Amino acid sequence: MKTKFILPLIVAAAFVACSDDSSSNAAVTPDPTHSSSSDMAVIDPTLSSSDFALPELSSSSVLPDVPLSSSATPSAGGIDPIPPAVDGPYDPTKKYTFYGAELTGKEKFKYGRFEARMKMAATGGTVSSMFLNYDLSWKREYEPWNEIDIEILGKDPTKWQSNLLTREAEPSISDLTASEQMHDFGFDATTSFHLYAIVWTPDYIAWEIDSVEVRRDSTGLSRGTHADADQVKFMTEEQTLRFNLWASKTPSWTGKWTPENLPIEQHIDYVRVYAYNEGSKDFTLSWQDDFDGVALDYSRWSEGDWEMERVQYRDLNIRVENGYAKLRLDYEIK
Repeated sequence: MKTKFILPLIVAAAFVACSDDSSSNAAVTPDPTHSSSSDMAVIDPTLSSSDFALPELSSSSVLPDVPLSSSATPSAGGIDPIPPAVDGPYDPTKKYTFYGAELTGKEKFKYGRFEARMKMAATGGTVSSMFLNYDLSWKREYEPWNEIDIEILGKDPTKWQSNLLTREAEPSISDLTASEQMHDFGFDATTSFHLYAIVWTPDYIAWEIDSVEVRRDSTGLSRGTHADADQVKFMTEEQTLRFNLWASKTPSWTGKWTPENLPIEQHIDYVRVYAYNEGSKDFTLSWQDDFDGVALDYSRWSEGDWEMERVQYRDLNIRVENGYAKLRLDYEIK
């Protein structure tokens, strides 16, 4: 059993982010021990990372991971099914279908603070992520592209990539404007839980790891010659919050594809969403999901079911178990 502690966020004093528990992750359904809507916390964005403090974590506060299931459990009574074991050790002479997962939020946001405490997944060729995305970006043509990323690439889980992706809504423009930056974690993101955050306001977009701001892009920063050159200013579309685990076809980006190391899982402990107050320029807690139930909260989340480069997303590869949302990358013989 895991125990979660939610520490108050105090205006102009200290922001203590992320609690710890005793195993993996949690997030979605409100817990009676958590702040209610009447106790919404406010974060002052003028505080610097040096004003933030994290609680010390002891080795005893993290329990061993629950082993991956070796058999399928049919869905019953609203309980998410446990994915089947892969079809034996990977054999390069056989043909496989690879399955990944995308957890997609249903609520649309324009600005806010988005936090998730996660243990990421990685092997050569994979992407394990948290991101915001305008739902119609994929259509291109007359639809703009708006996306804000945190990505752990399979070639090196001790680093992570922040990125903004934009595209002017003009059919003659096919390429996206990107601003990837690689950052050192100082730890292996696949071995322990850490707090990841995206902060989106009309004036800036920032990325944080364990409540320390690592990157900030502000309006006025120009990239390219199209209407989306000022990427922060161009982020005008409502976006949904998403998490996914998939495999890329670009080894120069994510490393050589190593399916022999599958299955792997990304675990989400909890998700917190804060609304942005344009007048006071601070953030108020809107909701928290601790994934403490027996299934996803389908009023809040949906599961991807489309192809993403090397993998097919399927609902079987997302489950709620022991207080965590678990995204899995695996395979089956064709």
